[in-house]
Amino acid sequence: MFNISQQNAKMKGVTKMRKYFIGLLSLLLVVSMLPFSSSAAQTQEPDVDLWNAVKPLDTTVTFLNTGAHPDDERSDFLAYLSRGLGVKTASMIANRGEGGQNEIGNELGNGLGIIRSREMIEAAKITGVTAYHLSETTNDAIYDFGFSKSPDETLEKWDKDIAYERLIRFIRTYQPDIVMPSFRNSPTQHGHHRAMEILSEKAFEDAADPSVYPEQLKEGLSIWQIKKLFLPAESKDTATTSIEIGMYDPIYQMSYPQLGEASRYMHKSQGMGSDVPVAPRQTHLELLYSAVDTNNSNELFAGVPYDFAAWAKTLPKNENSLSVQYTKLQDQLESIIDSYPDRDAVFTQSQKALKDVLRLQTKTESAKLDDELKADLLHKLSLKEEQLKTASFVSSSLDVKAEAESTVLTKGQDTTVTVTLKNNGSQKLEHLNVELLAPEGWTITSKAKDADLAPGKTASLTFNVAVPEDAEFYHAYKEPVLQAKVSYKNKGASVEQVKQIEGTIAVLPDAAVTLNPEDIIVNTANVQDEIPVKAKVKNYFNGATQAIVSLKAPEGWEVAPKSVTVDFSAQFEEKEVAFTLSPPKGIQSGDFKIDAEVAVNGKTFNSTIQEISYDHIGTFYYQYPAQVNGVAFELLTNDNLKVGYIDSGFDLVADYLSNAGMNITKLTEADLATADLSQYDTIVVGIRAYLSRADLIANNARLLKYVEDGGHLVVQYHKPNDGWNKDTTAPYPLTIGNVSIKWRVTDEDAKVNVLQPESPLFNYPNKITDSDWDNWIQERGLYYPMAWAPEYQTFVSMADPGEDAFDGGILMANYGKGTYLYTNLVFYRQIQGQVPGGYRIFTNLISYGSEE
Repeated sequence: MFNISQQNAKMKGVTKMRKYFIGLLSLLLVVSMLPFSSSAAQTQEPDVDLWNAVKPLDTTVTFLNTGAHPDDERSDFLAYLSRGLGVKTASMIANRGEGGQNEIGNELGNGLGIIRSREMIEAAKITGVTAYHLSETTNDAIYDFGFSKSPDETLEKWDKDIAYERLIRFIRTYQPDIVMPSFRNSPTQHGHHRAMEILSEKAFEDAADPSVYPEQLKEGLSIWQIKKLFLPAESKDTATTSIEIGMYDPIYQMSYPQLGEASRYMHKSQGMGSDVPVAPRQTHLELLYSAVDTNNSNELFAGVPYDFAAWAKTLPKNENSLSVQYTKLQDQLESIIDSYPDRDAVFTQSQKALKDVLRLQTKTESAKLDDELKADLLHKLSLKEEQLKTASFVSSSLDVKAEAESTVLTKGQDTTVTVTLKNNGSQKLEHLNVELLAPEGWTITSKAKDADLAPGKTASLTFNVAVPEDAEFYHAYKEPVLQAKVSYKNKGASVEQVKQIEGTIAVLPDAAVTLNPEDIIVNTANVQDEIPVKAKVKNYFNGATQAIVSLKAPEGWEVAPKSVTVDFSAQFEEKEVAFTLSPPKGIQSGDFKIDAEVAVNGKTFNSTIQEISYDHIGTFYYQYPAQVNGVAFELLTNDNLKVGYIDSGFDLVADYLSNAGMNITKLTEADLATADLSQYDTIVVGIRAYLSRADLIANNARLLKYVEDGGHLVVQYHKPNDGWNKDTTAPYPLTIGNVSIKWRVTDEDAKVNVLQPESPLFNYPNKITDSDWDNWIQERGLYYPMAWAPEYQTFVSMADPGEDAFDGGILMANYGKGTYLYTNLVFYRQIQGQVPGGYRIFTNLISYGSEE
């Protein structure tokens, strides 16, 4: 039998905790010298699913980690708590990470937020942590508006009261014993991180104060006193508690830090995850607040009852009978754990323990106990009931597969869902039932009835689903519209589990329109006669249909044709139609919008559906208005300028410049390797292209030769680890700033001082004025160079409030006959955000040397 004695060590009191650490450290020493290859492991692989279900029965402790963004979770420590000790563990993250960068695609904003939210959910499955967000929807008040150095700015932009009310509500719902923010309120930290620490610290008292958000109590919530609040210690010397977490776990066949890194690899859009060896590692914590008597102990759980045996000791003497029952319950739970990996034994004991928990709940409710103690006990029993049902379900070996006829639905559609059940265990499951959960107003019909399912038998149930005409459209942050609740009885105890339908079930418009381009500019210096716009129409209706597509432009515009009719023969078919927009010759500077509509099946829709699909998260959808966002302004260009663009896949600048009428060619791998680069007046390197294009690194010498022979090379921002060599990537040494918080200007309105106003960079082809630095979005620049060779000239200076100014935002040097320009200013956000000044300044940067 697989040896799990180390895993079954119990964390009761200081003495047993120390024994646990000593034992695991001994195991660590062994496995650090030899590969894990016991004969037991060779004959029987660990039953990881079963262990994940039974280990949490060991303890009643609940732990909450708070942070600001997806990937802020302390993955290694959380893996140790959840997988190593069985502690019920959660991460509460403020926003969706919409303001971050994307290392796997070009989704930004809400699209990126959906990716990062799903990545966090997938990461949490590995560590056994439940992921939550304060942000409830797209464009939520608690939006990731980009890097901030100030918690005050963060809480102002988030709407502090909304964020705090949601945090207090969550704490009163989840009821954590211990809370730990991921970061301290330190000037070296991101302002979002600092804001979450401030709110978490404040919640220690406020969640237990009935005068704080009393409306929550009227809704049925109860106040909750967090037992202990820890902060990550600044160093081992300042720690009040240090915990060894580097142990190897034979169930997962890796250490807890390795398990944490496995979860961090799921944050692919942020480039997270690294390979680490099995090695000692300590987590250092500082106890900030405690509401319990720790008896002068610095142990993590000191003063917090670790299991029901410890809770039994908190009961008054007149409840000795109740105390005995809690102690016996803990013995039962430990017996279930000791039965691993015998699924039959786990199942039988879990069913019995379930009945005992329910009886103990009744007795506790009627006992004469302090209100707070009674609430604590009932909460812990409810959690254990939930965990026992999970243990029963897993150990039953009931395989559930739920599939919908189509994962994409439209309003008014009928479909079917098939749920297949197979009893792979050896226990008879009585009164097996499947209920399809759906929103109010949906019609679910089925001939399925309760039935017994004997070992080895299979049952298939079919549900007919009618989607109402007023059904809500899909939203990536809402609960799935269809779920299967499976229940059964055995030995008098009932168990139910909610299982997900395979894939993402989404109610979408009958048809959707994606416009290309979605953003256009009208050059008031030379108003275009015609602006081509393509509309890709996709049929989501389950069958053949006809759609009429049209564009609605502002007064004075002409649209040709007025509308286009397209015929679809099947669901998911796509067709592209072309329109031509003609702006009025006297158009004034300013913003405008052009809406798209598609009439189908007697209904009119005006949505774009962004389909987001990656192997590590699955397929999801973001619905937003189908419209062209336009801005009219003066943009002077050199009509003869020929630009080559090395596209990184992380920005859309080349497309936007092409749409503005510039002659832009995207350079392929073959172009970089063999083409005549001298045909281009300027070559532009996309953001972080040295990370995404190995061919760029391989052919960097050709680019430098291009400059030396007279070319103009413009390189946009990179991180220091993006394949950037500070000595050889640029023609002269250039070091990118690190750590990042020190080398950025986050205030998008920061005053910009132009250091060489006479330079063509600010005069050709556009005369740059102060207004060109207005209305920037998110930030000015990030990863400013921290050191550079004297050959580089500086051109702009700017700073965040109260900080010294950076003058490396635009650096340029002569090299041979040509020029090399590096800029870390976030022109890609400005251009893709339709900021006129971003277009005008960047046009000047790429036009340098082409003055007529």
